[in-house]
Amino acid sequence: MRQIRLYVDMPLAGVSELNLPAAVARHAVRVLRLAVGQAVTLFNGDGCDYAGSIDGVAGNAVKVHLHERRELANESSWPLTLVQCLAKGDKMDLVVQKATELGVARIVPVLSERSEVRLDAARADKRLKHWQAIAASACEQCGRARLPVIEAPQSLAQWLKHSGSGSALRLALMPGAERRIRDLVMPDDGAILVIGPEGGLGDRDIAALTSVSFSGLTLGPRILRTETAGLAALAAIQACHGDI
Repeated sequence: MRQIRLYVDMPLAGVSELNLPAAVARHAVRVLRLAVGQAVTLFNGDGCDYAGSIDGVAGNAVKVHLHERRELANESSWPLTLVQCLAKGDKMDLVVQKATELGVARIVPVLSERSEVRLDAARADKRLKHWQAIAASACEQCGRARLPVIEAPQSLAQWLKHSGSGSALRLALMPGAERRIRDLVMPDDGAILVIGPEGGLGDRDIAALTSVSFSGLTLGPRILRTETAGLAALAAIQACHGDI
């Protein structure tokens, strides 16, 4: 039987009854067709599932009774950060959705030398909220109870200035690289993976990355699209060193 999981941005620990937020309630009633007595699981990103049931429906208002708190242990064994150069159209939506399913801990949308996408402050804020909603929906589907952190879009150069140090592997898909995923030794801090835009990383991008200890990574003899490359790399890392 399908488990209905809903993300709610509100405290749940110690709560026995609550009214779902308006948007979540509308989705529960109009899309999922939930009715009184049906089981539902809520989560808010604290790492736990809160099992309950629908206690009342009045129009678009939905009351839920919570009766069990379960701490989940299905996060990736390695912290993985995806630094994805912005792609055109709805490609970023796909990347955010699937990277969340693959267990990524952080997603950083960046603008690079060859990026064709440009966002002003208003559009950047709107896109960030949109991606956060996509990540929450992906968590509902895949069973995660912690949402990946999605940073505000910024230039690659700006992000590199604040990328810190730490022992995480610093990797970037680069033309001519010979290092393969199966040869990596994964530290406790996991890995940071940089994926270029449609036209690939430019010379200035590569110079900036190598200056802060990023090394090149190959996914084999074929050139993958930007929306494919990061997801393929994450899946391969999880298969070779993680929990797949």
